[in-house]
Amino acid sequence: MEKELIINSTPTDVEIALLESSKLVELHYQKTNTNFTVGDIFLGRIRKLMPGLNAAFVDIGHKKDAFLHYTDLGPKLRSLLKFTKDTIDGKTPNQYLDNFEMQPEIIKTGKIDQVMNKKQPILVQVLKEPISTKGPRLSCEITIPGRFLVLTPFSNVVAVSKKIANAEERKRLKVLVESIRPKNFGLIVRTAAEGKKVADLHEELGFMMAKWEQVHNQLVKAQPPMKLLSELDKASSILRDILNDSFNRIIVNDKELYHNVKNFMASISPEQVNIVKHHRTGKPIFEAYGVSRQIKSSFGKTATMASGAYLVIEHTEAMHVIDVNSGHKVTNGNQAEAVLAVNLESAEEIARQMRLRDIGGIIIIDFIDMRVPEHKKILLKKMREFMRKDRAQHTILPLSKFGLMQITRQRVRPEVKINTAEVCPSCKGTGKINPSILLVDEIQRDLDFILQSRPNSKIKLVTHPFIYAYLTKGLWKSIQVKWFKKYFKWINIESNGDFQLTKYQFYDGNSDEIRL
Repeated sequence: MEKELIINSTPTDVEIALLESSKLVELHYQKTNTNFTVGDIFLGRIRKLMPGLNAAFVDIGHKKDAFLHYTDLGPKLRSLLKFTKDTIDGKTPNQYLDNFEMQPEIIKTGKIDQVMNKKQPILVQVLKEPISTKGPRLSCEITIPGRFLVLTPFSNVVAVSKKIANAEERKRLKVLVESIRPKNFGLIVRTAAEGKKVADLHEELGFMMAKWEQVHNQLVKAQPPMKLLSELDKASSILRDILNDSFNRIIVNDKELYHNVKNFMASISPEQVNIVKHHRTGKPIFEAYGVSRQIKSSFGKTATMASGAYLVIEHTEAMHVIDVNSGHKVTNGNQAEAVLAVNLESAEEIARQMRLRDIGGIIIIDFIDMRVPEHKKILLKKMREFMRKDRAQHTILPLSKFGLMQITRQRVRPEVKINTAEVCPSCKGTGKINPSILLVDEIQRDLDFILQSRPNSKIKLVTHPFIYAYLTKGLWKSIQVKWFKKYFKWINIESNGDFQLTKYQFYDGNSDEIRL
């Protein structure tokens, strides 16, 4: 299966599209000035203890206090609090925990007000981004992830990913990691570590210990709230988590981000540096690789599949509900087999939609009723197969008596919602438009003005594809050729499918927009 990562960077945000076999399966969006990313480590201050909820509200600099539940404190809380206090007071000479005196673990069934005090400084990590009216959710079980390993301070446990099935390989990795593990630091071996040498693991451990040193150094004499360690930017963190040998291309439109991604690739997978490409053509990167079209066809209330069957996806406060409709497919022949085929096609599309929209919480799916028990087993098996590529934790239950399938899926960020409905580009919702025949006259007037004010500039006109076709039709009789004869200057014309019908823009030779 081919995998491609398309990265569209603008001055205000970064959009990342993951394509599998040219099909859009994940879409990530990050504002460049965002303050909160899952994995960021903060020094916070307890603002309020809530014994009724067995939780605390923590000030980490967000407009809403972050939520910290007792179950997210972790058994090593007392050790974390002691390290935090001692480091702020300058009593810990370095980031190593060789001589650190570990404290007794807290019990799972304890109360928040028994282990924490109001206004107490505390080291926390963002577990979930702010969603809707809720602030960020925090954890005190600090983890520093790498590509092959995850470092867990104040622990002595070595764990190996369950996805590594070979018993001998699991044992080999456990022995290797145990031999390089620093005292009072735990390590989790990720799936990507399978087959790796001790030198690769030791090198990555060095990078992660350097990050922990950064946390320690910033913690000295720090005043909460304060960010101590930022997670990688979205592009790099996705590469770290999902990069494998099946990746074919990573295409970036921004030169600076292209170099950053290339440098990051050189550090984690030098043999794959050449798959990083810089998109240089004038056409928008998402349009050039068919991402824009897939976004418009994949979002919205209804998702249609190749067979004509379609899904209706509804969001409620408590859950997501997905209804499977056969369209005109189930007509004659073996109806049971036809129903199974529609349900299997829908299951694959639902698995893609959940990843694409990052739908979390409880999902109820109303498949088309199946009478054959064996078909129900096939559907469940296939659904689990389709969901295997999903990095979010999930649980899939068999079909209920009413033919409903229940799925729970981890949610760490707000659901991706894109409104694909467009306001009428001609009338702007008023029901009336200016005469469309005058649009080309309007473009002509603007072009006259631009060429008078900057006669030596290169000019590029970007329009809707319909207008582009109208301006360029006819080899020697097109309006574009008439402009050349009139101005003795070739006006480049390009189309952009994201433009409304009556929208157009002029650009100079440096690709800067000419504002009129």
